[in-house]
Amino acid sequence: MSLSKALAGALVTSALATSVHAQGVIAERNVSSAMARTIAEAAMECANNGAGLSVAVVDRAGHLKVLIRGDGSPPHGLELARRKAYTARTFRRSSLEWAKRSETTNQAQRNLAEVIALGGGVPINVGNETIARVLAALA
Repeated sequence: MSLSKALAGALVTSALATSVHAQGVIAERNVSSAMARTIAEAAMECANNGAGLSVAVVDRAGHLKVLIRGDGSPPHGLELARRKAYTARTFRRSSLEWAKRSETTNQAQRNLAEVIALGGGVPINVGNETIARVLAALA
């Protein structure tokens, strides 16, 4: 390879790296799949090995990471667990706190798709940063 081709390749690589950096690459903490499974399994153990319980863990973006339906859980348990966890993540507070607050303030938020004004969702924090939410819904 000629020196000019090598130099041109180095310049292109350098330019690409500079443009990516200039666009503002961000790094965010998030819950791993392994951590989400561990959290969900621990929550299931809190209620007679999960009898009648559904558990959902969503990541920092509100995307579902783990969803478990325990033995004897009602048909609506999975949906309630997922929506409560999503609500808690969306509003960055427990779903019960948001439910109480939205009774009198910002009532229109209750009309948003996928949110539900019921308690049960709690934050998962690393320091001051919320990286996920977990919800356990009993029958």
